[in-house]
Amino acid sequence: MNFRIKNAALEDLGAILEIVNYNILNTTSIYDYEPRTLVQQKTIFEDKIKEGFPLIVVEVDNEIAGFGTFGTFRFKEGYKFTVEHSVYVSINHLGKGLGKLLLAELIQIAKKQKLHTMIAVIDAENQSSVEFHKQFGFETVGIIKESAFKFDKWLDTVFMQLILKP
Repeated sequence: MNFRIKNAALEDLGAILEIVNYNILNTTSIYDYEPRTLVQQKTIFEDKIKEGFPLIVVEVDNEIAGFGTFGTFRFKEGYKFTVEHSVYVSINHLGKGLGKLLLAELIQIAKKQKLHTMIAVIDAENQSSVEFHKQFGFETVGIIKESAFKFDKWLDTVFMQLILKP
């Protein structure tokens, strides 16, 4: 398997959109109900770049297999050293360790940007994501019960945190 991690480019947005929309329609990883459009995804991309946040992709044999990003956790100035991240891997590439590569890269970028903490917001039923984050030192810091509604049921949200050490 030949892979590389790179900054996302405009031509990667179609592949990113496929991954996002699969998760919107089939999982509780993203709490949106309706698929995004390419225009919406482009706006998200442009906002990330403007704010100085990363949007990275992993390519496997020249195909986008996953992406990762982080951004504003909350909009108050006091939270400026805290970010919330997302990592998604294509259904065709799950279980190959690509998510680990993406999260490790995001952690390094956050440290270079002198950020202090990363937050993961995870659907409580997604225990594989909770375990995945524990491998990187994230700790569960809270659970908000019935905080989201999707697929005709209430969902609990797990908050996990990693304090970034230089």
